[in-house]
Amino acid sequence: MRTRKALSRSAEVPGRALPVLVALAVALGAAFVLAPSRLAAIGTDGGLSDQRNLIDTLSPAFVKYWKSGDQEFPPDLERVVDYWFRFHVVKGVLAAALLIVLVALAVRLWKAFLRPSGPGVRAGGRGFAAAAILVSVLALVSLAALMANVQGATAPFSSAASLLPLGAPSGQLAGAIDQIRQGLVHYPSTSGRNAVALKVMVDDFGLYHAVLAVMAFIVAVVLVGLSVMSWRRFAATGASGSAASDGRTRRTMRWFGVLSALLASAAIVVAVANTGTAADPAPALLGFYKGGW
Repeated sequence: MRTRKALSRSAEVPGRALPVLVALAVALGAAFVLAPSRLAAIGTDGGLSDQRNLIDTLSPAFVKYWKSGDQEFPPDLERVVDYWFRFHVVKGVLAAALLIVLVALAVRLWKAFLRPSGPGVRAGGRGFAAAAILVSVLALVSLAALMANVQGATAPFSSAASLLPLGAPSGQLAGAIDQIRQGLVHYPSTSGRNAVALKVMVDDFGLYHAVLAVMAFIVAVVLVGLSVMSWRRFAATGASGSAASDGRTRRTMRWFGVLSALLASAAIVVAVANTGTAADPAPALLGFYKGGW
């Protein structure tokens, strides 16, 4: 009798791993927000972990690089770019870990909701559904954060340039930005001492978007696969019977199939748009330095 009750109780919960996964998700989420700037700044000087100091260091270093016309970054800019690379690496690792935890948590919650003898057959099962939806959305946010940080780590110079006050530059930075804009209007026929530096900017910006295009394509393929799997489960459940749990599973799989297809379509749009920018990055970079992105 006790064994039967114990089995019944164990069937009604998603497992002991649930609180562990929740704790890990909370810890990783907090680390993602608080830790990257501090960890990336280890071994550096100049207070780059402070956003204001980072921008104050970046602006004159960027101007110095542009005026030099060299391919190699000056030491101050190299230090900023290296810091920004480490910053994105730390955030990317944390985002990847958080994504894994959230996916594992979402799977357990959805299984608990869909389990025939579990709480999904009672009103309390709505709590598992709500939690599963919330965790799934957070997993998508973590995926987007992972992609953004892989992109930033691959092309940290272009990513760091987004910190510049391009909308309202002043002083020497305003002059440098104006020269960059003029050079990009005629790119690649631009000549002069800044041609090499401008090519570095254009090539890095192209890489920045090429990486995102590849990641978006991979995500689209995965989402298409999830959509196909969901529709197959939908069809198989309909053929297996008409129990209440079957109806609940069919509705869930139908929504999974539709949403996965929609998200895959969005990922394809992102992949195509970034592929076009990577193939011809100069016009998009001009829009960037005009403060339009």
